[in-house]
Amino acid sequence: MLASWYDEQGPAADVLHVGDLPDPEPGPGEVRVRVSVSGVNPGDTKKRRGWLGSSMPYPRVVPHSDGAGVVDRVGDGVDSRRVGQRVWVHGAQSYRAFGTAAQYTVVPDQQAVRLPDHLGDELGASLGIPGITAHRAVFADGPVDGLLVLVHGVLGGVGSLAAQLARWDGATVIGTVRRAADLDRIDPAIVSHAVALDAENPAAEIRAYAPGGVRRVVEVSLSANADLDNAVTAPDAVIAAYGTHADRTEIPFWPLLFDNITLRLLGSDDFPAAARRQAARDLTAAAAVGALGVDIGARYPLADIAEAHERVDAGGRGRVLVAVPD
Repeated sequence: MLASWYDEQGPAADVLHVGDLPDPEPGPGEVRVRVSVSGVNPGDTKKRRGWLGSSMPYPRVVPHSDGAGVVDRVGDGVDSRRVGQRVWVHGAQSYRAFGTAAQYTVVPDQQAVRLPDHLGDELGASLGIPGITAHRAVFADGPVDGLLVLVHGVLGGVGSLAAQLARWDGATVIGTVRRAADLDRIDPAIVSHAVALDAENPAAEIRAYAPGGVRRVVEVSLSANADLDNAVTAPDAVIAAYGTHADRTEIPFWPLLFDNITLRLLGSDDFPAAARRQAARDLTAAAAVGALGVDIGARYPLADIAEAHERVDAGGRGRVLVAVPD
């Protein structure tokens, strides 16, 4: 099969190869997926470059956890009727060596989720890490129907899906962007009130719309927003953080304590299995009724996978996808 891989960590152009590898075979409880689109996440590029001192988990890694395609073979114990199903894939390279940057990938049966026929492969390949992280951030502490939910970085990969999922469940969503110039990019059908963090007093703007405080916060940068979150949360609220810009992040401990705020930290590779299954069901259901959309920022052929990684590392807007040829 045609695939991309790396045998050592480093810059994308130096370590990513494209060529032929043996076709994988599904083991018991697994399916093989003929991949059409592979999704590139920041986590994929961080693994490749050895972020935070991480080392090679396997001698060879085929990158990317997310993708979409068609089941073409099943292992023992898997219903043979799965063959021919269109699916979206998550966790392909989570604690596994071979991800979706290849013509075939093998994953546990439950990690290949049925993709409704009216949904495109590009959307399917965009649901995995960002969608499951967004779902966990929104729903780990229960339904949000009727609640005020604050989503930071509402135009980002996780933030945009978190806002859509919260709205789908009946929440009122307040969203933030870094710059006022980005406010006109927000969909008012999803985000009821938008605030730019470069405003003179973003906390006052949020409080004007939510005088009693917000009940949930989906947090993209805890180090940048801890004081703001403290200023706008209601007592007993939850701050669900999936990112930060300072490895040792400071928080206003006593004010948060006195308000009995829950701080939830989210590591997508280690969510409980039941949470991942529920997220997959809800993401598919929401997408099927048109409640989820994804901004595609760039598409690259597999031969140009290094450029795709460099695009993600540079922080460009929108989802980055890699097309895998037949």
